Formats: sequence, structure tokens, C-alpha cells
Amino acid sequence: MDIEAKLKEQISENNILIYMKGTPYEPRCGFSARTVQILIECESKFSYVDILENNDARVALPKVSDWPTFPQVFVNGELIGGADIVAQMHESGELKKLLDSVES
Repeated sequence: MDIEAKLKEQISENNILIYMKGTPYEPRCGFSARTVQILIECESKFSYVDILENNDARVALPKVSDWPTFPQVFVNGELIGGADIVAQMHESGELKKLLDSVES
């Protein structure tokens, strides 16, 4: 399986997935840390891929998602966006509603 197919499979198999630098326990960039904190505040169960440990994913994902930066958050197979968009959605309450609808 090529890397793009593998990424698409990961995205489709995980209800909430973040491609990030580092792990939720040890984020390795401020944007990833902020995004993970927001997901935790929303009390969401989510999966993650550390792109620093998975260079193939780091290189290929922007082609798959058509989004150039990290982190990237996917919900129900759809790209929600990166740190700024997730933060805006969180502030408006839209993110919590979306994430709650996934888990119910």
C-alpha cells in the first residue's frame, strides 16, 4: 500500500484524527500543543499521528489533504483545518457540537 492510500485509510478509520508534531503528551510545536489542548477541553477521544516520526506522512499528507501546514485535524474523514481554524471553531462553540455529534 502506498503512503497516500495509507493516509486515506487512517483518515477514514478514525472518527477524530490529528496529524501533529509530537504526541498529545509531548507536543513538539506550539500549534500542535494548542490544538491538542482544545481537543482535550472538548473531552474528545481522538487518534494522532506524529509526523516527526513518520516522515512519509509529513511529506505526503499535504498532497492528500490539500493543506500545507500542521497540525491537521480530520473529523469523520473531512479536514477541519489547522490550529487557527480549530481555535476559532472552539471559541464559537461550533467545534464542541461537531465533536459531540461524532461520539454519540
